Amino acid sequence: MPAKKTTIVTADDDPQLLRLVARNLEFEDYEVLTASDGKQALELIEAHAPDAVLLDVMMPRMDGFQVCQQVREFSAVPIILVTARGQDQDKVRGLDLGADDY
Repeated sequence: MPAKKTTIVTADDDPQLLRLVARNLEFEDYEVLTASDGKQALELIEAHAPDAVLLDVMMPRMDGFQVCQQVREFSAVPIILVTARGQDQDKVRGLDLGADDY
């Protein structure tokens, strides 16, 4: 019986970037679930209990900070916030909300 693939949820509102990240992860033999907004990402995380999460910060319906905060209420899954926003206060906020890396 083959081993279960590591599952990663990745969320970004830029469809091209989302597709690029997903394809690269799939190439490395990960199972990838994609979301185009924060609410959809949260639903995928709740439903599939992934092994890791990659979140864009600036997304519609629910931003990455909100998703991170809500996920921490029920899961310790590793979360990496991936964003162009590089101000120190954003990094501190993300890490304070429970992200594992920024």
